[in-house]
Amino acid sequence: MSEAILETPLLALHKELGARIVPFAGYAMPLQYPAGIMAEHLHTRAKAGLFDVSHMGQVSVRPLDGDMASAARAIETIVPVDVVGLKPGRQRYGFLTNDKGGILDDLMIANLGDRFLIVVNAACKAADTALFQSVLSPICEIEPMDRRALIALQGPEAEQALARFAPAVASMKFMDVIQADFDGLDVIVSRSGYTGEDGFEISVNDVDVEPVARALLKQPEVAPIGLGARDSLRLESGLCLYGSDLDETTTPVEGALEWAIQKIRRADGARAGGFPGSDVVQRQFAEGALRRRVGLLVEGRAPIRGGALLFAGAEGGEPIGVVTSGAFGPTLQAPVAMGYVATPYAQTGSAIFAELRGRRTPVTVAAMPFVPAGFKR
Repeated sequence: MSEAILETPLLALHKELGARIVPFAGYAMPLQYPAGIMAEHLHTRAKAGLFDVSHMGQVSVRPLDGDMASAARAIETIVPVDVVGLKPGRQRYGFLTNDKGGILDDLMIANLGDRFLIVVNAACKAADTALFQSVLSPICEIEPMDRRALIALQGPEAEQALARFAPAVASMKFMDVIQADFDGLDVIVSRSGYTGEDGFEISVNDVDVEPVARALLKQPEVAPIGLGARDSLRLESGLCLYGSDLDETTTPVEGALEWAIQKIRRADGARAGGFPGSDVVQRQFAEGALRRRVGLLVEGRAPIRGGALLFAGAEGGEPIGVVTSGAFGPTLQAPVAMGYVATPYAQTGSAIFAELRGRRTPVTVAAMPFVPAGFKR
C-alpha cells in the first residue's frame, strides 16, 4: 500500500491559482500554473517568481552548552565543509557523505548566532534528521522544524518586491541570512535560492505562510512558479538535483563540487578530513576521479532526458557516460543537459554523442552555468 501524499500549507492556494498538482518527493506540489512552464521560467529570469519549497526539511541544531564552535566541530564530522569558519549571519552549501565518499544529501547550513539552521532535501529529511540525532545529540539539541514552511522569491526584481514588507533585506548580500520582520511576522530570510538568479528563501511559521505568499503575489513583479520551471531554471544554472545528478554513489569530486570543500578541510588543511569517506575524497582530489559531471549542449531542438547513454562516436563502442538531467532551456532557446562522462571526455568542447530515440545525436561538453548567475555579491 502506497504512503499517503503529504501536503504543504500552500496547497489550497496552489489550487486556487489553477496549478496542475503532481506528486513530488512524497508531497502534492504544483508542476505549473495556467501561464505554463515556458512563461514561468522567463518571468523568473526577467522579474520575480514565487516558489513553494515547504516540502524541504528544516532542522535546528543548537549547542547544549551554548558554544557554537563545539557544535560546528561536531557538524564537521559528517560534512566535508568549513562550518567552524561560518560566521553568524552567513550560510554555506554542503553535503553529507558516506564511508565511500558518496553524497547522502546536499544541504544548506546557516549560522543564526545561537544555532545552526540546516535545510535538507524532502526525500532525505527523515534519514538526515536521524543521522543528526545519532551523531550530534550528545553535543547539540536537534529539533526538526516541522511547523515551519519555506518559500523562495527568485529573480532580478525579488529584492524590491520583498523589501516593501521586510526593508532589512535590501542590504543583504548573497548567502547572508537574517531574522527579519515581514509586515509584523517573524521570518528567517537567506539571500539564496536554486535558480541562478538573485533572490531569497523565506522560512516562516506554517500558519503564517499563506498571508506572506498572498502579499508577495499581489506585487506587480511576482508570479507563482511551479516545479517545471524550477527544474529548467536550475538546469540552465548548472545546479544539481539530488537523486538525479547526485546520489550515494557519487563523490563530490565526481560531481564537480570541489569548490564546496574549503581548503581548510582538504589534505594539508588545518582541519583536513574527519568526515565519512574522507580518504576516498582526498585521494580523488590528488589523483582525479574516473568520471566527471559535465554540462552538455545538444545539437538541434529536441531535449535529451535523464538516462540517455553517451558515446564517444556516432556508431559502435561502449557507453562513456549517461545523462542525468535534461530539458529545453527557455532562456537559451535550446536544449541543455548535464551528466557524467569518463574523465578523458570531460574537457569543455569535447564532441560526443547521446542516444536520442534510438539514434545518436551530437552533443558538446560545455562549461556550466549555461546562463550567467545573477547573485548579489
